[in-house]
Amino acid sequence: MKIYNTLTKQKEEFVPLNPPNVGIYVCGPTVYDYFHIGNARSFIMADIIQRYLRYKGYKVKFVMNLTDVDDKIIKKANEEGVDAKVIAERFSKAFFEDIEKLKIKKADIYPKATEHIGEIEDLIKKLEKKGIAYKVNGDVFYDVRKFKEYGKLSGKKIDELESGARVEINEKKHNPLDFALWKNAKPGEPHWSSPWGEGRPGWHIECSAMSMKHLGETFDIHAGGHDLIFPHHENEIAQSEGANDKPFVKYWIHFGFLNIKNEKMSKSLGNFFTAREFLQKYSAEVIRLLFSQTHYASPLNFSDEILNSAQKGLEKITNFVQEISFRENIDEGSYPDIDLQKYYTRFEEAMDDDFNTPKAVAVIFDLIKDVNKIMNGGEKHSGKFYSDVKKFLDKTAGNVLGIIKNVNITKNDSSKEIDSLLNLIVEIRQEAKNKKAYDLADLIREKLSKLGYFIQDTKTGTTIKKKL
Repeated sequence: MKIYNTLTKQKEEFVPLNPPNVGIYVCGPTVYDYFHIGNARSFIMADIIQRYLRYKGYKVKFVMNLTDVDDKIIKKANEEGVDAKVIAERFSKAFFEDIEKLKIKKADIYPKATEHIGEIEDLIKKLEKKGIAYKVNGDVFYDVRKFKEYGKLSGKKIDELESGARVEINEKKHNPLDFALWKNAKPGEPHWSSPWGEGRPGWHIECSAMSMKHLGETFDIHAGGHDLIFPHHENEIAQSEGANDKPFVKYWIHFGFLNIKNEKMSKSLGNFFTAREFLQKYSAEVIRLLFSQTHYASPLNFSDEILNSAQKGLEKITNFVQEISFRENIDEGSYPDIDLQKYYTRFEEAMDDDFNTPKAVAVIFDLIKDVNKIMNGGEKHSGKFYSDVKKFLDKTAGNVLGIIKNVNITKNDSSKEIDSLLNLIVEIRQEAKNKKAYDLADLIREKLSKLGYFIQDTKTGTTIKKKL
């Protein structure tokens, strides 16, 4: 398995620090609002990565933080006239509701910044003792000039950043690039007692402290959106390695930007959509299939066209799963000449190549196409064959990609009358075809389609089933 490592700018063989154990840390939400579909992409792709590692037999410890103290949370609280804790709790609850709807498996640990103040203070003290951090009037800053490898993740150079980048002007800092580790308390803000006075932690130090608390001073994978490479992840490296004199993370994974109709998603352009809003129109499986059809590191242009395409793709998968689910219980016959192992191999080859989900999805559609040919070939095949096909889809499209909808194939007594009527309509349509009344046959098909039923003509006869 190979992973593109942002740190080394190349694909590298994945070798865990302590196999089969794998530690993963993903930057989670700042809980001041509902998360948007750009965040949803990062969360879903991180979910697929950890699912695949488990599929491969690794014992994954998956950690995603919640930033529950931050300028944005404080601003929102002030606007509503409530305590910052109220805002953080409200949107933490909303976050868990929405990721469940998106079929994102829960992380093993969701650390909160406010629950790790002690670890944050200890890390700052360590940096202060080594002369990398300095205090000014209750604020504590990180001195980037003291970390010789600053910029190694983003490729940025300190001298160029100082002269060209837009950096917040702060006369307290030794260098305009120095960043806050601890912020002096302001009136009305949440704060904690510390060796430097009342205050609260900076954003970057929170993730360093929480990730090392739960995964150790060096761990396997750190992931997040592409926009976090600089300064957030760059600063995490500087803090963690500056304090411990050892590598912080072995593999850095970053998820590409999401655009809306070729424009950057932003509130000012009016094209800002929350995941919650999208889930009112589209299923989790549609959204997951859509994201899976683009490589995680590539930019994705979100549009109605690709959403509709994903919907059609999901309908194809769902109808196929329903069909083979029926057949695995009732069909009898031979096992066709098809090597299902080759689809497992191709799926794993795709995912082993830097989690190439578009190629993995293509393997699933290839299997559907090939099995459809077998089903339309006129021969009956054993239920074991269809059971094996379904098992492949459950393991790959279901357990890894999360794009299989639950299919209920049980028929209750109340549906028998409807089934009889539908079969009668199919017989009438067949009679129309026998009399070459093709317009009438097509009209029956069209009307049934509008009612949510799909007719399929094969060499062995006609089947009718409800669309999902």
